[in-house]
Amino acid sequence: MQSAGTASQAGRWIGRGEALARLGVKAQTLYAYVSRGRIAARPDPDDPRRSLYAVSDIIRLSGDEPAAAAGIGQWLPPPEESEAQDLEIRSSVSVSDGRRLFYRGMDAVQLAESATLEDVARRMWDARAGNPFVEVRPRVGTMPGHSARGRLFSALARRAEEDAELKPRPPESLRVECARVLDEAVDAVAGPGPRLFLHQRLARTWKVREPDAHLVRRALVLAADSGLDAPALAARAAAAGGASLAGAALAGLATVAGAPTLIDLARESDWVVAVRRQAADAARRAHEAGALYGFGDPAWPGGDPRAAALLAVADLPQDLARALREGEELTGRRPAFTLALVAVARRLELPRDAPADLLMIGRLAGLLAHALDQITNGSPIRARLRYVGPEPGAN
Repeated sequence: MQSAGTASQAGRWIGRGEALARLGVKAQTLYAYVSRGRIAARPDPDDPRRSLYAVSDIIRLSGDEPAAAAGIGQWLPPPEESEAQDLEIRSSVSVSDGRRLFYRGMDAVQLAESATLEDVARRMWDARAGNPFVEVRPRVGTMPGHSARGRLFSALARRAEEDAELKPRPPESLRVECARVLDEAVDAVAGPGPRLFLHQRLARTWKVREPDAHLVRRALVLAADSGLDAPALAARAAAAGGASLAGAALAGLATVAGAPTLIDLARESDWVVAVRRQAADAARRAHEAGALYGFGDPAWPGGDPRAAALLAVADLPQDLARALREGEELTGRRPAFTLALVAVARRLELPRDAPADLLMIGRLAGLLAHALDQITNGSPIRARLRYVGPEPGAN
């Protein structure tokens, strides 16, 4: 029997019993279809322990199973031009209007004024009814790795292995899992210690003075998401393919680590460090040498509001503030968010890799949000790999 929630979704969503009857498969097969993104699923609004399934996906699978069964990487004849469809992925995590960035409708810059990373994570995970961090307990033991980034990836890999599971779970349980993943990731970077807020644990490890810890908090909040970019797509694709939340976030974070952003961040750090070693014209010298990085961002033609917000409260030393002003005058472009992270890290005298660590930990909260959103309310990712190599059987 369908629930009232099912009836309200008539024509779009149906319960498990009807889905199994239409497909003619066992429950395990249905779960596999959901985990691989071939059938969209969402919680039943009247009973979050149950799931509803997209009728359109079930009709497609039951009515055209041979075509649907062709997996990624298998040979398919080239589709007709009329069959090509734009790839659209629905997201309720964040959006930009070209001037501001919003996390589930709230301006990220406004949130950074007072919110902690935990606050923003709860918002991005749509945890309105409760606080998933209440369920988190410290995990005993340290992670292997010579660098903070190595320990971060090791912690995510461990969770990805432990949390692998096909069976659908209610959103509340998934949010607690997100909180545990984020908590253990921060512990991997910061090491064990008092159960403070996430930014306080990092600030304590980096020996940041208490009056300056708000800069770490703001940086993490502003780094939480950048819209539907390549890391977010990677996390969503992994979640749609059946990865756990930690596994999906690991896919997204690996994309962050391999993106040009971190290369640019390292270059920005080099010339910012040089400011302290050179005269007042450090920015001009770098510009003449073609090594003045960190100004302008194609995604923000008018300037990244996150960078402006962070630099406005950074209280930079005079030489560094002057170098940023000169760089803006020389390039005609405003500082990028990564340059703002570098400047704040130098202001706080953090380790060399700290700007990247701040970026990746902040992004982890957002990547978990994308993975959670994909699992609980995401549309199927129907991108198909078109094979263009030698014809099968050709010598």
